[in-house]
Amino acid sequence: MDLRLRGRRLYATLGALTLLIGGGTWAAAASDAPPAVHREDHVLTMPETPGAARTVRIDTSFFTAGGAAGRRPAVLLGHGFGGSKADVRPEAEQLARDGYAVLTWSARGFGKSTGTIGLNDPDGEVADVSRLIDWLAKRPEVRLDKPGDPRVGIAGASYGGAVALLAAGHDARVDAIAPQITYWNLADALFPNGVFKKLWAGIFFTTGSAAPTGDPTAAPTPSSPAAPPAAPDSANPSGPAGASASAGGCGRFAPALCAMYQRVAVSGKPDAAARHLLAARSPSAVADRIKVPALLMQGQTDSLFPLDQADAAARALRRNGAPVAVDWIAGGHDGGDRETARLTARTTAWFDRYLKGDRHAATGPAFRVSRTGGVDSTAGTVRLRGASAEKYPGLDHDPRPIPLTGREQRFANPAGAAPPAISAVPGAGALGNLSALGAGGLSLDFPGQYAHFDSAPLRGSVHLTGSPTTTVRIRSSSPDAVFFAKLYDVAPDGRRQLLPSQLVTPYRVEGAGDGRTVRLRLPVVDHDFAAGHRLRLVLAATDLAYATPVEPATYTVSLAGAPAAGRTAAATGTLEVPTAPEVRSAAAPLPAWTWALPAVAAVAAALLLLTARRRTAAPAPDPALADVPLQITDLTKRYAKSTDRYAVRDLTFRVERGQVLGLLGPNGAGKTTTLRMLMGLIRPDGGEVRVFGQAIRPGAPVLSRVGAFVEGAGFLPHLSGRANLDLYWQATGRPAADAHATEALEIAGLGDALERAVRTYSQGMRQRLALAQAMLGLPDLLILDEPTNGLDPPQIREMREVMIRYAAAGRTVIVSSHLLSEVEQSCTHLVVMDRGRLVQAGPVGDVVGAGDTVLIDVGDAAPLPDAVVEKVAALSVVDFAARADEGLLVRLAAPDGTPHLLADLVRMDVPVHRVGPHRRLEDAFLTLIQGDGR
Repeated sequence: MDLRLRGRRLYATLGALTLLIGGGTWAAAASDAPPAVHREDHVLTMPETPGAARTVRIDTSFFTAGGAAGRRPAVLLGHGFGGSKADVRPEAEQLARDGYAVLTWSARGFGKSTGTIGLNDPDGEVADVSRLIDWLAKRPEVRLDKPGDPRVGIAGASYGGAVALLAAGHDARVDAIAPQITYWNLADALFPNGVFKKLWAGIFFTTGSAAPTGDPTAAPTPSSPAAPPAAPDSANPSGPAGASASAGGCGRFAPALCAMYQRVAVSGKPDAAARHLLAARSPSAVADRIKVPALLMQGQTDSLFPLDQADAAARALRRNGAPVAVDWIAGGHDGGDRETARLTARTTAWFDRYLKGDRHAATGPAFRVSRTGGVDSTAGTVRLRGASAEKYPGLDHDPRPIPLTGREQRFANPAGAAPPAISAVPGAGALGNLSALGAGGLSLDFPGQYAHFDSAPLRGSVHLTGSPTTTVRIRSSSPDAVFFAKLYDVAPDGRRQLLPSQLVTPYRVEGAGDGRTVRLRLPVVDHDFAAGHRLRLVLAATDLAYATPVEPATYTVSLAGAPAAGRTAAATGTLEVPTAPEVRSAAAPLPAWTWALPAVAAVAAALLLLTARRRTAAPAPDPALADVPLQITDLTKRYAKSTDRYAVRDLTFRVERGQVLGLLGPNGAGKTTTLRMLMGLIRPDGGEVRVFGQAIRPGAPVLSRVGAFVEGAGFLPHLSGRANLDLYWQATGRPAADAHATEALEIAGLGDALERAVRTYSQGMRQRLALAQAMLGLPDLLILDEPTNGLDPPQIREMREVMIRYAAAGRTVIVSSHLLSEVEQSCTHLVVMDRGRLVQAGPVGDVVGAGDTVLIDVGDAAPLPDAVVEKVAALSVVDFAARADEGLLVRLAAPDGTPHLLADLVRMDVPVHRVGPHRRLEDAFLTLIQGDGR
C-alpha cells in the first residue's frame, strides 16, 4: 500500500514538473514570438487644394506593435500607380514589428480615397502627405523632434517613391527617404529627347480613366511595378470633384492632365506646355530642397523609369550634401524579380540608421548592382549576385574607347510607322534578365528600317556599367528625324544578338534636313560583353513603345569620324563604353572549416617538395626545330613498376608540315602511349617530344597549337552541334575570335546539321562534329585516334577527304587507325611500330613498295602448303616469307636477290606465275611486324 502511494506521489510529482517545465518552455517560446501588430483605419478629410472649401477623403491605416512601448519613429508608405494602401500592408506590418509607427494611405483617386488623380500635384497629393505628417505629430506613439515635427521617413515604389522625394522637397520635417523605381523628372521619363512614350503613357491614362470598381479591402489589386499597372480597385464612384468615367474620357484624372494627354496622344509629339505641366509635378522641380538621407533603388529592366532617372536624382542630392546610396536592382516596371525581401531589409536598415540613430546599422555600400549568376537548376530561377563599390561611379566612369566601323547608310521610316521595331514591352521586359545568360530576349528590327555599325571582335571581355556614348551625323528627308538608338551584343557567329535589358534611347533631331551631328547617349545598363563578341550600334526608325511620325521619311546616317583606311565609302567612329572596375562582387563567406585550408595546403606542398622526384627544368626551345611540327627523339616509357619492360623504347621520328602521317602497329605496339606523351598527358621516362621546337610537358603553352580527337568526344545531346562547339571553346578560356569556327566547320562539312540537336545525328555526323571540335582554333598539329570508328564506307570516304583538305593548307595530321586501306589512301607518310619500337618510317610509297619486298604469284597453286612456305623462308636470300592470298610475300635479304630467289623457287618446284613488287599496305604491314620477330 505504501509502495503504491509512493508510486502515485512520484508520478504526480513528475507530472507537475513536466507541466512546469512545459509551461516555462512555452512561455519562453511565446516571449520570442514577434509582437502582435495593431491596426487602426481612419478616413481623414483634407482640403481639395490649400485654402479651398471643398474637401477630399483620404483612406489611411496606422500600424504599431509592442503595446505601449514608448514613442518610436514613424514611416509613411506610399503605393504604386493604380493600387491602394492594401498593397503595402505586408511591408507596413513588418516595419511595425521592427519598432516603427507606420501610416499607409490610398492616394487621391485610388482605393477608397476620393478626389482626382493629379500625378503627385504639389497642391494635391504632396500637400496630403504634409497633412498626414501633421496627424502623426499628434499621435502618442510617435517620437517628436519638436512639437509638430515627428521623426518620420517615407518609402514607396514608383508613384509612391516619387511622392517620397517630392514630400522631402516640400516639407522640411521629412528626415529620410527610400524611394524605389521612380522618376526624377516625369517629363523626361514620358517625353525622352522629345519623343512621346505612347505605350506607357497610354497604360497610365487608360488605368486612371477607367471607372473605379471593387473593394480594396476584399480584393486588393496588385500594383507591383514589376507588372503593368492593373485597373484601379477603388470603391469611390467619383469624388467631390465630380470626375467620372464619362466626363470626356478623363475618368479620375484632373482635367488639365487629361487634356494634356489627349493633345499629345493625337499629335504624337509633346509640346512645351505638356513638358512644363509634368516637370512641375516632378521631384526635379524641388531638387535644391531635398537634403535628407536618400536610398535610391532603381530597376535595370525598366523602360518606364530607366536608371538615368536615379542617376539624375543622385547627382542632385549629392550637390545638396545629403547622404545618398544607389542600388541598381533586378527587375523593374517591365517585369522580373524585384528582390522584394532584400530591398525591404535594406530600407529598414536605412531607417534604423537615420531615424532611430543606430550608427551600427548596416546600410550597405554607396553603390550596389545586382548581376545574374546563372540559373538555379532546382527552381529554374535566375540567380542574382551583388557587386558594390564605396563610391557611386555615375554613368560615364572610366570610359573605354571601342572603334566602330560602317559605311554611310540609308534607312526609312515607313508610312504609318508600321510595322514598328520591338524593344521593351510592358510586362515582357523580364526577358531582359536573360540577356546575361546569353538567352537574348524580345527584340526585332525590320530590314530597311535601321542602320548599324559594328566593332571588331573584342580581344577581351568588356563590362559595361553606365551609358555608352558616340557621335553620328544624320540627314533626313523630313524636317525632323526621329530614331531609336540601341546597343546589341552580337555573338561570334554573327547570327545571335541580344539587347541588354531590352532598352533603347529615342531621339528627335530637329532641323535634320540639311544634316546634323548628334552626340548619342545610349541606354544605361550593366552588361558583360564576352571576348570574341561584337558591339553593334543600331539606329532604327520605329519602335512599338513610342510615337513616331506617320509620314514616310528617309534618313541617311554615318559615323562622325574619319574614313577607314583603305575604304573610301566607310568611316570609323568611337563608342565610349563606361566601365567601373572598382565595382566588384562580394566573395561568398566560407565555412569555418575552410579557414585552415591555406595552412594545410602549405604543409602538403612542403611534403611534395620533400618527397617528389627531382625533375630538371624544361629544356630550352630549339630554334632549328621552330618550323617542325613534331620531332620525337629516343622516346622511352616503361610500364608501371617495371625496370625492364617498355611500352615505348628509343622511338625516334620526325613529321613535317603538310604531311598526313599514319601511325600503325598491332595492339600493344605503344601507339596510344606515344600519343599520350605527345599531348603532354603522361611524362616519358627518357627522350623528348618537341612540337615546333618546344619541349612538351603537361600544360606546355605550345599545346595550344595541338588539336586532338581521341576515340570520339562527349556532347550534350539536347544542344545543337553549334552550341556544343561554343560551350567547348568557352571552356578553354580563349578569345572567341581565335576559334576560327567558320573555317573549321567548313572543313568538317556539317552544313545545316549544325543547328540540329546532337541527339538527331548519325554516327558519321557525330564523328565529323568531334573532328570539327578538334579543329577549333585551326591547330597546326591535329592528332586523330581511330577517327573512322563506327563509320560506313561513304562516311569513311568523307572523313578521308576532311583530313586531306586540312593538311592541304600547310598543317599536319597524325592519324592512328586499324583500317590499313584507308591509311594507304589518305596518308602521305607512315610510322610503323611494334612492341614499342620503330619498325619503319617514311613516305607511303617507300613503305608499301620497298624494293626488298616482292609478291610471288603462284596462280592456281595458292594457297601453298606450310612446308613450302617454311622452306622458302629458310633460303639464304630470304629474310622473311609469309603466305599471301596470291601466293607468297617475301622480304629479301638483299635488294638484288630476286634472280637468286627465282632460281631457288624453280628448283623447289614452286609454280611461279608472276613476280612483282608489293603494293598493298596490309601485306607490307604484316611483313614488317612479323619480320620483326613476332
